[in-house]
Amino acid sequence: MFRALARAIHHHRGLVFAASAVFLALAIAALVRGGRLSTGVVEGTEAERAQQLASATTVGSTDTTLAVVFHSDTLRNTSKEFQDALKGTLEAAAKLPSVEGVLSPLGAPKAVAAQLQASTGHDTLALVRLKGDIREATRAFPEVRAVLSAGPLQATLTGRIAFIDALNQLLEEDLLRAELISFPLALLVLLRVFRTWVASLLPLVVGGLAVLSGVAGVFALSHFTDMAQYTINVVSLIGMGVAIDYSLFIVSRFRSELEREQGIEAALERTLDTAGRAVAFSGLAVAVGLAGLLFYRGSYLSAMGIGGALVVAFAVVFALTVLPALLSWLGPRVNRGRVPFPSLFADKEGLWHGLATWVMRHPVLVLVPTLLILVAVGLPFMRLQLAATDITALPAETEARRGAESLQKLFPRQAANGLVVVVQFPSGSAFTAERMGALYDKSRQLARLPGVIGVDSIVNLKETMDRDAYQELPDFPEEMLPPEFSQARDAYLHGSVTVMRVLTEAPASSQAARDIVETIRRERAVGDGTLLVAGQTASDVDAGHFVRAHTPRAIAFVMGLMCVVLFVLLGSVVLPLKAMFMNLLSIAGSFGALVWIFQEGHLSGLLNFEPGPIEPSLPVLLFCALFGLSMDYEVLLLSRMREEWERTHDNAHAVAEGLERTGGLITSAAAIMVAVFAAFSLAHVVVVKAMGVGMAIAVALDATLVRILLVPAMMRLFGDFNWWAPKVLSRWLSLAHQAHGPSERPPH
Repeated sequence: MFRALARAIHHHRGLVFAASAVFLALAIAALVRGGRLSTGVVEGTEAERAQQLASATTVGSTDTTLAVVFHSDTLRNTSKEFQDALKGTLEAAAKLPSVEGVLSPLGAPKAVAAQLQASTGHDTLALVRLKGDIREATRAFPEVRAVLSAGPLQATLTGRIAFIDALNQLLEEDLLRAELISFPLALLVLLRVFRTWVASLLPLVVGGLAVLSGVAGVFALSHFTDMAQYTINVVSLIGMGVAIDYSLFIVSRFRSELEREQGIEAALERTLDTAGRAVAFSGLAVAVGLAGLLFYRGSYLSAMGIGGALVVAFAVVFALTVLPALLSWLGPRVNRGRVPFPSLFADKEGLWHGLATWVMRHPVLVLVPTLLILVAVGLPFMRLQLAATDITALPAETEARRGAESLQKLFPRQAANGLVVVVQFPSGSAFTAERMGALYDKSRQLARLPGVIGVDSIVNLKETMDRDAYQELPDFPEEMLPPEFSQARDAYLHGSVTVMRVLTEAPASSQAARDIVETIRRERAVGDGTLLVAGQTASDVDAGHFVRAHTPRAIAFVMGLMCVVLFVLLGSVVLPLKAMFMNLLSIAGSFGALVWIFQEGHLSGLLNFEPGPIEPSLPVLLFCALFGLSMDYEVLLLSRMREEWERTHDNAHAVAEGLERTGGLITSAAAIMVAVFAAFSLAHVVVVKAMGVGMAIAVALDATLVRILLVPAMMRLFGDFNWWAPKVLSRWLSLAHQAHGPSERPPH
């Protein structure tokens, strides 16, 4: 099949170029159209359901409410000039079609107004609630910010929407910066490998096409399904690495075949029948790994899996079509533009053969300390803590971060971590004597919990009112209700739903805050109503439960299907199982390093970030992506060993020769991967930074300790058993290969 593909491309390369140009035009059109990217949510959790119920109330709509701190260096916040300026700005904002309501000291009850005036005398807080869901509010944010910032007072905006807007801008900047850095670094490594400009630029062309097409695909899909903004960075990170690696394998093999003084067509056939086949299986392995994310249906992780698999598919397709067409057109000209660089790892004839031979002479001496090193690196993963990205993920100079810090300093009660407790009654109104009594009891019970500093609710308006007084309110005529209640009713009540805000000084991502959530959830009954908890801490708890519940099936799927793919490629049941074990070792090492660096804060000064819990999606993304990426090198190395084993049936020779033929290529490919991934370590967003660092560490471990030391040592210990498979499976595989026609082996 691969030989036929090579012949077709060689004779119809003009058609390949034309089809690629049409596809490129469509991709650019999709990029110009743009996408509807979101922050990503986990659907179906208690926190998400509770937030939907709470959003109908003012107190519960925190996701779409902006906190605006107005400041003047000269004017007192109680002066007429300050208040006139504040009034003009807020009235202009209230006229915007996207603004639903404004709460400020102007016209608010005295008790509320006092909480919105800072003791500094120069600062005032206003809460601006936007219409629609968080997507609609985020799209309207730039216009609202422009109006609020246009007045004579200094306005600093913060809140969930401001955080999302700043995060999206930083993600775009991080992506551009990483690409500007990774391309030159990758080119430098390619020049060291190929020592010609033409050969070195070809992988970058394929990488650029793959990433551009992958991002365009994500934009197109975002109009039909929820695609998180992070997906673009994930697509760029994975797409650039695999596309350049695949192109490296193919260009390297094509140049090698040309040196045998064969024609261009014959060289192309042999290239696709060997390196092309390895690229196809490698792409399949990466796609299988990313397909594990599809088990997280109902979350943005599944969409990331689709985006990642899409860009890998583009990388494989371009590497097997556009790149061969370019090689066919160039022929020997692929070696033009000589660069006076020493070749990377390839000049020392026999280096890898000698290393593999030495390792196989001392397998236990190599295996034990290498395993201990990997286990030691992975041990910190046992201390993993998960929490969603919060405002601390933003650089200190961003407006949303500065606003949050000002809020914490000037208005600590408003800035306190607020757990949104939602009580839903089966029918009717929450405003009945019996239900007000039940709410009163629950609010006092919550206030007594360790770590809780206060409760805001419809039954906490006046300390002088007791339980009986609150129960009498539903019987009062509308005009006789206390003014505090009339104004607070819309804030806390909506039909059969009421909202309470439980305040704690414990940070949202802390274990103390999680303990409060778990304690509140133990008692669900509030009269005849049911209690639910929303808010950032509750979302973190639910996201952790979601990930833990879906991960076993995802891991079983990825590992099981990967074993099948490797068996079809290698014809052994032992090698796939060993590959699973070694992949887990390198990934565990990456996870341990991730916790040690980003959670516990080591190297925080060097990498410029604030340590904290790990984003729940990060370990999942890394596992699914790295499990497939690690197979790149596994497929290349073991397939070459398999060739030698079938020719000589000498296990030691097959291992040494396989490493000799692929060791330099694997190291070069890993160097490119590390360069691409490390470029993302300069990102401002900690999640992107952590993913780049984690993947760079995993690839480095995989290409050094695992492939160069562990593989030869374990291959030596297992001996001929490496190539064993049950006769039934071997016979089935032989019949399958015969059904697809014989495949020529490359010359040795």
